[in-house]
Amino acid sequence: MAVYSSVVSKLELAADVPEDAHLGAHHVKGNDGKTIKFQNPHPSAGDPPGSIIMTSARILWSMVTGEASRPDTSDVKIPAVKPEFLKTRTSSTVLRATWLGHACYFVEFPSGLRVLFDPVFEDRCAPVQWFGPKRYSPPPCALSDLPAVDAVIISHSHYDHLSHTSVQELARRHPKAHFFVGLGLEKWFHDSGITNVTEMDWWQDADLVLQREKHQDEEKTAPDTISARISCLPCQHSSGRSHRDQNHTLWASWAVKSGEKSVWFGGDTGYRRVPRVPLGVDDYGPEYDSLPRCPQFTQIGRLRGPFDLGLIPIGAYKPRWLFSWMHANPYDAVEIFKDTRCHRAMGIHWGTWVLTSEDVEEPPRLLKQALKTSGIPETGVFDVCAIGETREFPTVTQTSV
Repeated sequence: MAVYSSVVSKLELAADVPEDAHLGAHHVKGNDGKTIKFQNPHPSAGDPPGSIIMTSARILWSMVTGEASRPDTSDVKIPAVKPEFLKTRTSSTVLRATWLGHACYFVEFPSGLRVLFDPVFEDRCAPVQWFGPKRYSPPPCALSDLPAVDAVIISHSHYDHLSHTSVQELARRHPKAHFFVGLGLEKWFHDSGITNVTEMDWWQDADLVLQREKHQDEEKTAPDTISARISCLPCQHSSGRSHRDQNHTLWASWAVKSGEKSVWFGGDTGYRRVPRVPLGVDDYGPEYDSLPRCPQFTQIGRLRGPFDLGLIPIGAYKPRWLFSWMHANPYDAVEIFKDTRCHRAMGIHWGTWVLTSEDVEEPPRLLKQALKTSGIPETGVFDVCAIGETREFPTVTQTSV
């Protein structure tokens, strides 16, 4: 197997960024002028949420009143298969993406680049493994089954996206892998003993160059050099691993381009804040269609798109009045898909842990309805797949919508 060393060059803000990018409206600065927290800068997020204690109280009250309930996972039939990764870096001429559950995807580029997004392989997405959301869909493989990993991209610090145990094992098994994270998270990685890390702000780019170490055993066909452009991009969410560090680190979506292929990773995001809506009323109907939408996805599509593949969240959205500002439902996801100018997309952020009150198998059903409403084919454009399944994405010469 060919072994690569990496060099990362973080770039200054390019010319092709929104006019307000230099203002840093998502930074909350203290009296000394230094950033101490982050915020969602657009009306689509609504007023800042209360404390984590207040949010927990709202969730508990919605369960007491019957508005929200824990969905049944006793007979879940989300399909799963054992992943099949490429045996060599140049075994395929198309982009390959393998869903490893929730928001975790392993993407193999035709250039030879291998990128892992939001790896969490633990049983529970929580500070401890004896309490908190427990998997109802096991991982389709172990971390030890992954081939060489070149880059690990973390969307934000919530436990269902960032696992201390998983990243430490990845760093041990793949010591040359480079981690890309939002502002403020570099220290957390250093404290975890991981030094190959680059933290970035929205609209910053970094160039990743992999150079083959020729003294190592080699794949004869492996390229000498593999390069990629990594872009940290906005989304609408929050961060925190306890009540003490809420929004102290930056949440982000990410774009990766290597060779002629590009992927946009939505991570975890909302699209617009929806108020309490009467049961059975469409919150995209005439009364609510004018609610502010997050403008950052259109900016991403215009300035960094189009993308060959979008990995877009579709789950953890009920009750809508409580979670819509930070979690997209399938109708939001389809709008994000169109805004970001993705040719194809796969749904993420569902099928693994119970985080909210919708039926765990509802997101794919609702996605088909949302696609139909937008006049997009129900299959072949924006899909879901079995956990562990690999999809291939050949070159597209024109947008799908």
